[in-house]
Amino acid sequence: MYTQLDIESHFDGKLKIAYLNQPETMNALTKPALADLRDFVKECSNDETVRCVAISGRGRAFCSGQNLDEAFVVGKEHHDNDIIRKIVVDYYNPLVMEVTRCKKPVIALVNGPAVGAGAMLALISDFVLAHEKAYFAQAFSNIGLIPDTGGTYFLPKLLGRQLANYLAFTGKKLSAEESKSYGLVAEVFSDEEFLPKSMEILERMANMPTAAIKLTKKAFASSYTNTLKEQLELEGDLQQEAAETADFIEGVNAFLQKRKPNYKGK
Repeated sequence: MYTQLDIESHFDGKLKIAYLNQPETMNALTKPALADLRDFVKECSNDETVRCVAISGRGRAFCSGQNLDEAFVVGKEHHDNDIIRKIVVDYYNPLVMEVTRCKKPVIALVNGPAVGAGAMLALISDFVLAHEKAYFAQAFSNIGLIPDTGGTYFLPKLLGRQLANYLAFTGKKLSAEESKSYGLVAEVFSDEEFLPKSMEILERMANMPTAAIKLTKKAFASSYTNTLKEQLELEGDLQQEAAETADFIEGVNAFLQKRKPNYKGK
């Protein structure tokens, strides 16, 4: 179904991992790859059996960003001076929206370099688990472009204005550990620990109360534009919605019975 992705299923289908499978280009993004990622995330969001989604890359890189040959060769061949805007609007923006509104947690497993749109593909995810040799670079300015893939929206919120400006203007590479210190990465693992430790976290996420996580994502997203009063009112509404789930009842019963909860994600 997906020509640009390798899909793995784990934990009885509760976890789906999509691997960008173009290692010869360091998993550079093309229109087919962006469309596959968008469709994969959307499918997982709507599949009740899936509880956690992850994105990673085959080979030594996570993602090297946009495949520039595709953009400029296609534009030249078709005499299309508007090709960059069309790629951003028609392919990147829909992917950003699918990742951020996904009903399941979306986790980036950054196994190597994440550059330009590749860095933002990781950073728009709900959180990032990184290999110790991974690095992140907002390399857009190196070729005279601005951050896209949600970069101008998320970077100032994640980093603050000063650091977002610095990284966007200079294209400076950040190591995995530096990225963690700036709050861009949740965990950094050594080579031997990257896969087993990441899978431990993914298994935990695949067995969490998924409905509550979906509502938490909704609340956090709303906090960017809500006033404090509006956010508090939303918390009340969403907390009531969470309290009406089967997972809430299971969590309370497990607590009272001093046992491990068996969440169903509903």
